[in-house]
Amino acid sequence: LNMQDPKSGVKSQTQRLVITTIPHAITGEDIVAWIVNRFKIDATEARAMGTMMVAFGYIYPLQDHKRLILKPDTSLYRFQTPYFWPAQQWPVEDTDYAIYLAKRNIRKKGMLELYEQEQYNSLYKWMNHKWDFIVMQAKEQYRAGKERKKPDRVVFDCQERAYWVVHRPPVRNIWTEYRPYGQFKPRVKSSVSIGAIVKYATTYKEHDPLLHSCLPSNPWLTDDVTYWTLNMPNVETPTKMRVECWTFSFGELLMDPRGRADFRLFLKKEFSGENLAFWEACEDLKWGAAETMKEKAQQIYKTFLARGAPRWINIDGKTMDITVKGLAHPHCYVLDAAQTHIYMLMKKDSYGRYLKSPVFKETQRKAIAPEPHRFTRRPSLSPIILRQQEEEQKAKLAASGPVDITQVMSELERKQKT
Repeated sequence: LNMQDPKSGVKSQTQRLVITTIPHAITGEDIVAWIVNRFKIDATEARAMGTMMVAFGYIYPLQDHKRLILKPDTSLYRFQTPYFWPAQQWPVEDTDYAIYLAKRNIRKKGMLELYEQEQYNSLYKWMNHKWDFIVMQAKEQYRAGKERKKPDRVVFDCQERAYWVVHRPPVRNIWTEYRPYGQFKPRVKSSVSIGAIVKYATTYKEHDPLLHSCLPSNPWLTDDVTYWTLNMPNVETPTKMRVECWTFSFGELLMDPRGRADFRLFLKKEFSGENLAFWEACEDLKWGAAETMKEKAQQIYKTFLARGAPRWINIDGKTMDITVKGLAHPHCYVLDAAQTHIYMLMKKDSYGRYLKSPVFKETQRKAIAPEPHRFTRRPSLSPIILRQQEEEQKAKLAASGPVDITQVMSELERKQKT
């Protein structure tokens, strides 16, 4: 507000921009000079402060609008209208930005900036269900804007563009739901989602210990640990329920250590065990200690990816280029592209053959189906009831005459144990 004061603020004047006259334009050097004089600081710090004002949207450039910095020269700037100030804290809505981009698309006849075109395409995919409404609003605003005088129209366009350069929402990715091992699921209709939930619940109903009884018994109710013993991570003979889970999805198979061991045996017979070994090595890198990350990444590259590697895996050239470039500065997710490629290869090719293989059928044949155990567990008495019984027993003994205290206490202890 002080910078816009007519007497003590930054000097502004009408400037000619191409063929349009822009009122109340200011130069970068005048802004820097005003900040230096007002706060008694050097020019470098004043330029940094001015750049912050531009970056936050209080001042906007008239020429190089994509670079939100303050140039200490004759570059032209204008003060943003208070309606668009960040202090107003207007919520940034995807719909508003989509209307703005649609309006610019109409005015520019499809010739948007590269970043605007990317945002436009993303919002079109994301908001396709109401795009007709967005285009209608954009046409109405464009028609209303044409009725303004040209200088006012140019100024408003600059103000609106400066606001969205600062406050535009991030690019909306249509891949919204993360799935394990690099898979993604696109946005779908609610009816399809509900159907998928129902199908999932129906499939896993008998495998949920809250919805279906545990076999042979529920260890939380019976204190019988047989359930844990039969479902140990690397048990020799799995249960039929556990083997059945492996057929639900490839992810279920890999999440079970026993299922992974069975799948590893199958791949070994097909001479493609390096695929699973590479996937496991990537998981170890992703969730392992940070101090050994660089050494692990290099070891994985030498074992599976380098030319002439002892356990070389087959990935496409594009994925290999991404991986090799990432290994120059390794991090825990540097091998995600290659891991996803191998995961999808095993899922589409090896997993289907595994379910039809003699290895799986033999495991399925040997799998055990535990019989339910019958336990009659009597609940223990409350300590309050036990104390009352003890007091009643003492009262009876006191009324009947002298007794042997040792015998009485042993009798009480015997009753408590039973």
